[in-house]
Amino acid sequence: MAEEEKAERLSLSSLSPAQPRKDRKRVGRGLGSGTGRYSGRGIKGQKSRAGSHMMRAGFEGGQMPLAMRIPKLRGNTSRDAMPIGPFRTYSQPVNVRDLSRFAAGEEVTPETLKAKGLIRSLRKDVKLLGVGELTTSLAISVHQVSASAREKVEAAGGTLTLLREPKVKKRRGAKPAARASAAVEAPGDEQPSVEEPGGE
Repeated sequence: MAEEEKAERLSLSSLSPAQPRKDRKRVGRGLGSGTGRYSGRGIKGQKSRAGSHMMRAGFEGGQMPLAMRIPKLRGNTSRDAMPIGPFRTYSQPVNVRDLSRFAAGEEVTPETLKAKGLIRSLRKDVKLLGVGELTTSLAISVHQVSASAREKVEAAGGTLTLLREPKVKKRRGAKPAARASAAVEAPGDEQPSVEEPGGE
């Protein structure tokens, strides 16, 4: 009986939406509508114009923004100069303790390090650090190496090859070799003697 009553009540004339519908707000349709004349925007000003609520984050109405008013941290510690200066790149660290995954006599290269899951990319330099101990002799080829890591590799009987020549640090105040050699007079280049007036 309940199903029959429900079927009787369900008809095109008795259908209704699941949620009650609400008419959209129609602005500018006369003073009697409540949103006439200025359409709820107030009188004049920036916020009464079209597109006034589409300003970028941090916009302060045209005045000097806060990010430009405060002082900046200059030098290689600036976030704009990351990573630590405009001409410096990241290097991927690998410790000697991580080389325990390799067997004795095996070659250690950036390709084999990536195959073992020790580094992520082949486009960045690899630097070997001296954290941990190394007991097997390995043939290691990396871009950079620390002094402690070099000692541990050589103590274990392994070999180390640098894929990039280390940069030579310039000492302040040191004269170039060309300038120093030019200052030294070559043998045989004697200055001609000048005779004193009145001398025979």
